[in-house]
Amino acid sequence: MSATRLRVATVVGLVTVLAVVIAMVPGHRGWFDVGVYHGAVGHWARGGDLYGWTTHNGYGFTYPPFAALCMLPMAALAWYPTIVAHLLLTALAVALLLHLLVDPLARRYGWSRWYALALTCCLLAGLNPVRDTVSFGQVNLLLVALVYLDLWLLERGSRLAGIGTGLAAAVKLTPAVFIGYLLVTGRWRAAGTAVGTAVGATVLAGVLAPQATRTFFTEALWDTERVGRLEYVANQSLLGLVARLDPAHPDRRLWLVLVVAVLAVWVVRVRRAVRRGDERAGFAVTGVAACLLSPVTWVHHLVWLVPGLVVLVASTLPWPPSDRVARRRLYAAGVAYVVLCSGLVWVFSNGWAGPVGFVGVNAYLWVSIGMLVLLPVGRAGGADHPGFTEHCGAVGPPRGVGADR
Repeated sequence: MSATRLRVATVVGLVTVLAVVIAMVPGHRGWFDVGVYHGAVGHWARGGDLYGWTTHNGYGFTYPPFAALCMLPMAALAWYPTIVAHLLLTALAVALLLHLLVDPLARRYGWSRWYALALTCCLLAGLNPVRDTVSFGQVNLLLVALVYLDLWLLERGSRLAGIGTGLAAAVKLTPAVFIGYLLVTGRWRAAGTAVGTAVGATVLAGVLAPQATRTFFTEALWDTERVGRLEYVANQSLLGLVARLDPAHPDRRLWLVLVVAVLAVWVVRVRRAVRRGDERAGFAVTGVAACLLSPVTWVHHLVWLVPGLVVLVASTLPWPPSDRVARRRLYAAGVAYVVLCSGLVWVFSNGWAGPVGFVGVNAYLWVSIGMLVLLPVGRAGGADHPGFTEHCGAVGPPRGVGADR
């Protein structure tokens, strides 16, 4: 059998196994979240209250009005065409992310590019956060793609850098952490572009939908009960951890201490990454920090960890790893991947008594903390990673690094 046929057979076999496993393993979410978007936006388009509409079990629209404006075409679509549109947009986002994150590595090491991308796509599909994003009908992968479009623009020194982050922050508040990244690393022009874009999109929503904007910023934004219980196992944030310690009375002071600690580690690490010309590590660490800092980080939000996995694996290349540190990193990447595929946290959905239960119910959170502290910066697939500069057409640190400090 030729190498090409073997590769095709391998990919087909992996796709078949994944399809069977995903179909048989419990966990399909019935496109619940896209159902919320579709119902709320449709209700709003017919003259109703965007934030007053809820499902039969009390869930409603939780995003800023600009997100509703972006989703307004749903009001013209029936249910199944809405699902198809969501799947197509998600597929485009995944294609862009794989092109930005994996293709430079394939080019550097002479791998078959289609084969590397196909295998990575299969690995991506195995992750619990990715499966949940697709089956809930969530927008997470679209937002990750928008932010990483800014990474691509930053590496080229483009004046447009910041637009993707600003739009993502206007749709959902979590990506606003990347505006902090631009500020902390001295990207003043890109940070200004991001802030201006986010504010402009929010003002546009305020002009076109003043009542919805007023309701969001005065009521819906502060109503944490709209998104669910903080202590629920799916909330893999620092506040979720604190809430599980005492569901009746979460210690907000402890949470704030943990938030400050994470912010301190994040600032040190992203500055080090940029000093060493490793923009990708800086972005990856920021995505991890966003998951930890957000008061609510559902499992599907953890797609922000995917770039960190790529950075970790890239730091072990070429294979087989030639030194002990690289082998340990590859082992750590494998463990993190297996945990994120496992759905382990759901085992404890009915209770997490004892030390084993506490460790298990926070399994994805431990992965996030480990990545925040241990992701290699400087030689992890960033600008000084061989092949990345080739892909960008740059020599040394990426163009634009430090240019607008």
